[in-house]
Amino acid sequence: MTWITTPLTEDLLRGALDLERTEHGLLPHRLPARARAQCADPQLAMAESQPSGVRLVFRTRATAVELDTHPTKRVYVGAPPRPDGVYELLVEGRPAGQGSVTGGDTLTIDMTTGTTEHRSGPYGTVRFTGLPDTEKNVEIWLPHNETTELVALRTDAPVEPAPPSDRRVWLHHGSSISHGSDDTGPTTTWPALAASLGGAELINLGLAGSALLDPFTARALRDTPADLISVKIGINVVNADLMRLRAFGPAVHGFLDTIRDGHPTAPLLVVSPILCPIHEDTPGPSAPDLGPLGAGTLRFRAMGDPAERASGKLTLGVIRDELARIVAQRAADDPNLHHLDGRDLYGERDHAELPLPDDLHPDAAAHRRIGERFAELAFTKGPFADA
Repeated sequence: MTWITTPLTEDLLRGALDLERTEHGLLPHRLPARARAQCADPQLAMAESQPSGVRLVFRTRATAVELDTHPTKRVYVGAPPRPDGVYELLVEGRPAGQGSVTGGDTLTIDMTTGTTEHRSGPYGTVRFTGLPDTEKNVEIWLPHNETTELVALRTDAPVEPAPPSDRRVWLHHGSSISHGSDDTGPTTTWPALAASLGGAELINLGLAGSALLDPFTARALRDTPADLISVKIGINVVNADLMRLRAFGPAVHGFLDTIRDGHPTAPLLVVSPILCPIHEDTPGPSAPDLGPLGAGTLRFRAMGDPAERASGKLTLGVIRDELARIVAQRAADDPNLHHLDGRDLYGERDHAELPLPDDLHPDAAAHRRIGERFAELAFTKGPFADA
């Protein structure tokens, strides 16, 4: 087999807002450099460099594809090993293979002390063979939960950038649940599934632990071309114990104001939190429960006191009421602003059938349900259908 190496360039990638040249290759970022420079939080740095929704897209007759990457894998002290990140191949939009890359760097996280240790390792290769010998569009979706530096792309036939998509661009921001949390692959996270069902081109700014109404995130949303926009607000504000009710309302207004500066008439959907029983009526912060962790099980618990709501501490119930109020107030002058109660995506009946395994994040089956519900409520008969 004669391999052709194609330079990795911006016109082969979709879903990233910035590309950084590193010593290994090309690192996709989901926040621009200006935003990254304004916050030194390691959680945000890890989340935005994990390429949820980022994919290589190209046109080729190749029957074999190899992608060299340099991943950074996470290890949690005391917890079971995490599975390797999953790469998913689509041919003409249909699933055509999966693979993983071993090796790479390792980030060891000790949740009992808050310390981390970084160790370097070699790059690896994911390989796909048996593709049809026809001219076709090929997509390689990168692991949604594993920082991935792109090193080299090889094929057995020439590659050219795929033509621009005629689908509407959907720009979404949310927490780890939107990032992909405990889902098993990049094309089945609920936003990726909803985009597929809704016929949209996804840009996913779901940032694990980092949906905190940060002004730099609002500016990234403002400056990113999009036809449809949604923001899912709430769970991280509670489990980080970030602010009180007095600050929350103005922060939401400011976040939406900034988005509207760049997208004055685009359909903008504000989504409140899905059901999360530990924080429905109990404020944050939330923290790992170290007892089950010793047995290899990761769970979270709410550390606040329900009585603290009287002093303005936030719960999911409080946030849902406030978001509904804010959207109703603003919609009087903004007919393209809409609200969706997150419990319509995942509520009490869903929790009884598909409980959150760690009390905070949905599993793969729940991701599918949330994605299908969002596609129906937003794309089929909601504000995105009207657009």
